[in-house]
Amino acid sequence: MTPPPDPSTAPAAGTQPEEADRLRELLRSRPYQKALVLSAVIGVPVSLAAFFFLVALHELEHLLWAALPAEFGMSVPPWWWPLPLLTVAGLAVGVVVTRLPGAGGHIPAGGLHTAGMAPAALPGVVLAALASLPLGATLGPEAPLIALGGCLALWFRNLARTPGTPQGAALLGAAGAAAALSAIFGNPLVAAVILIEVAGVGGPQLFAVMLPALLSSGIGSLVFTGFGRWTGLTTGTLSAKVGLPFPRLDAGDVLWAVLMAVAVAAAVHLTLSAGRRAAVFVATGRPVLRTALCALAAGGCAAVYALAVGRSPADVASSGQATLAQLAADPHAWGVGALVAVLLCKGVAYALCLGSLRGGPIFPALFLGAALGVLLAPLPGLGVVPAMAAGMAAASAAALRLPVSSVILVVLVLGSAAMIPVVILAAVVAFVTAELLPPGRPVPPVGGPAGPPDARPAATWDDEHATGPRRRSPR
Repeated sequence: MTPPPDPSTAPAAGTQPEEADRLRELLRSRPYQKALVLSAVIGVPVSLAAFFFLVALHELEHLLWAALPAEFGMSVPPWWWPLPLLTVAGLAVGVVVTRLPGAGGHIPAGGLHTAGMAPAALPGVVLAALASLPLGATLGPEAPLIALGGCLALWFRNLARTPGTPQGAALLGAAGAAAALSAIFGNPLVAAVILIEVAGVGGPQLFAVMLPALLSSGIGSLVFTGFGRWTGLTTGTLSAKVGLPFPRLDAGDVLWAVLMAVAVAAAVHLTLSAGRRAAVFVATGRPVLRTALCALAAGGCAAVYALAVGRSPADVASSGQATLAQLAADPHAWGVGALVAVLLCKGVAYALCLGSLRGGPIFPALFLGAALGVLLAPLPGLGVVPAMAAGMAAASAAALRLPVSSVILVVLVLGSAAMIPVVILAAVVAFVTAELLPPGRPVPPVGGPAGPPDARPAATWDDEHATGPRRRSPR
């Protein structure tokens, strides 16, 4: 009599061979091949549009914050400079939100999104970004770029009269968004990983597998590096050393990185919660007036900072991209008072802009994390570079809820892989801490309860993935 088969050796449904067959079948299908070709073609005009969009933002920001003050004989903008600029920004964004389709894009306090914007929303997205970012919004350009790339991809598809399905539209939208994002980060890998995590590819199982793998790899890297140092033995590795003066990590850096990550996650949670409250405040009244009030209050934060420490109000009224470069180049040029002031004032301005203006949450989060790292660097056993790396990783992971993207982004910003272990530890700890904190109130629909007729609600991550990953949106 033949013995029954061993269940442990029996092939289960959905095994690797079946998945490989499905992949081959997908790659051979004509619709998918057409989607790949269309994505490649669309990448060219989308990248060009993203390039000129970023050039326009940069030139406008230079004009308003450098050229105009210089015309009046001022080397830096005066303390009152952000007040009229951000008031105009608030009024302009309020008009776009209430009058144009798409309401200027997703509310930044709701996190990054890859779907939900039709091509008709593109003018509003561009106008809201041009009204927000150059005039002093404490936001970055990544969210408008995602919307720009997605809208252009669908517009080109419609122009070519290519029939599409909801799945195909989502695929092309993500491809266009990735092409646009690569322009700002200067790296296609970062853009692709961000889009994978934002779209929730793989569902909750992706995060369930990814977090232990990230944590284990970070710990393993620490042990492996330390053991090689203790024994004097070396192994062959695939590397291309940049030669930057990065310090060696020690136990103090690791311990403080974990503690910093918990504190940063809690602080970011409070900031995002305040941003959501600002969004509710704007949506439940007269949107134009309340958007202008929030923007003016953000300008007031920049003015208070400039009066308090005698530095440029652009340290607060900006995305933080240029200021981050200055901070990293010479962290000792910032005194304790200036660091505390920029953390408080930029944090409040960040929350107000998250709920009222249009932009992305990444750049300010990176700067705030780096500034906190420099502030805490004098702690015993903690170095400036590890503190900055851990702060940026923790802040971006807590704000975006994208741990892998945060790790890659911080390593790219630092220009070296030397800090990867503390970056991974900080990102994972901050991500887990932020997910375990109680959820805040949801972001209201785009345009508020009485938004424009063609506006689509800005779905939270729960709504977008009701049939997929059940992730909580950022608080």
